[in-house]
Amino acid sequence: MGAFALVDLMPGDPAVAVLGEGHTPAEYQAQREEMGLTDPLPARYARWVGDAVTGDLGTSFVPPYDDVAGRIGAALPVSVELAVLALLIALAVAVPLALWSAYRAGGRVDRLVSAGTFAILSVPSFLAGMLLIALFAERLGWFPRLEWARLSDGIGDNLYHAFLPALTIALVEVATFTRVLRGDLITTLREDFILASRAKGMPPVHVLVRDALRPSSFSLVTLLGVSLGRLIGSTVIVEHLFALPGMGTLIIGAADAGDVPTVQGAVLVIALIYVLANALIDVSYGRLDPRIRRAHV
Repeated sequence: MGAFALVDLMPGDPAVAVLGEGHTPAEYQAQREEMGLTDPLPARYARWVGDAVTGDLGTSFVPPYDDVAGRIGAALPVSVELAVLALLIALAVAVPLALWSAYRAGGRVDRLVSAGTFAILSVPSFLAGMLLIALFAERLGWFPRLEWARLSDGIGDNLYHAFLPALTIALVEVATFTRVLRGDLITTLREDFILASRAKGMPPVHVLVRDALRPSSFSLVTLLGVSLGRLIGSTVIVEHLFALPGMGTLIIGAADAGDVPTVQGAVLVIALIYVLANALIDVSYGRLDPRIRRAHV
């Protein structure tokens, strides 16, 4: 419903976006009638939902008047790959940091990790991206800045071009994941079953990874689902910095041009991905804690 309402909430006249300036009021009115904008709201909504269910998201209002589903199909893989790669990088860094910090809670390492994550959260993403570009792309020349290689060009080339923008996105996620998991781990490490494991002489790695990590992961898993849906549509700044053809760039360009069908379709797809991601997270809870799975049997 929110995506459909964009046609009435967005500034500008869709008829002007299609025809351009300089036409008569009668011509604009005829264009609105052709687009179905003069129909009653319930009829327009029913038609839009029916078309969306069949995969028909309409046609772009701006030249070259492409199929909206095709435009989204070209942009979505870029944003999904960036989001997934960023989350993988964030997990690979955040989980060891949180384990180490929680094990040394209150110590020098813990204070250093806490200060570092707070500092990262204080840096805007566009500034972090500019610093990474200046260092790794321009000064060291390790990564490209304004290029994108699709998977069809080869997975190695694709990952090479995707790594730096994904790292830019991952920085904030690293800080957030580390702080959340560290807090849950510290609570879990005070539980009786952890004390019993230590009393049996289990090594610290076993206690942390085998005993404490799984029951401490619920908040982190929830964050993963929320972050995946959020990142796919909110990487506009990073996509702009690196000139990437993703969903953020598509939505901003369409909004600037008054291309309502493209914005509607993109918002709808992102919402569906968000719902699916959170459904998968709910299923994963049963894997983390069998008691949850048994409670639903």
